[in-house]
Amino acid sequence: MKRLDRRGAIRFINLESAKGCPLDRDTLLARFHAEEDGCLYEGAAAFAAMWRAIPLLRPLGLAARNPIVLAVLQWGYGKFLRIRPFLQRLTRRLEG
Repeated sequence: MKRLDRRGAIRFINLESAKGCPLDRDTLLARFHAEEDGCLYEGAAAFAAMWRAIPLLRPLGLAARNPIVLAVLQWGYGKFLRIRPFLQRLTRRLEG
């Protein structure tokens, strides 16, 4: 996402240095979070907020404002979260 954000519209925050965040570290690590226009989003809605800031992905982010589209994305994100630990282990093995 950082490579796609050529305008620097997204401010990525390292959890190790996040100060003043209203959420605890475990909550932040459990699901993706993003803030847009003062609203805090999580899961697929957070990805959609990030997509709206990147011109190439903006149409997908705008489509996610539709409740049905967002529900499908949230469903897919939930499925991804189930396999994420496996993917993380696999990535570590491939890197090491």
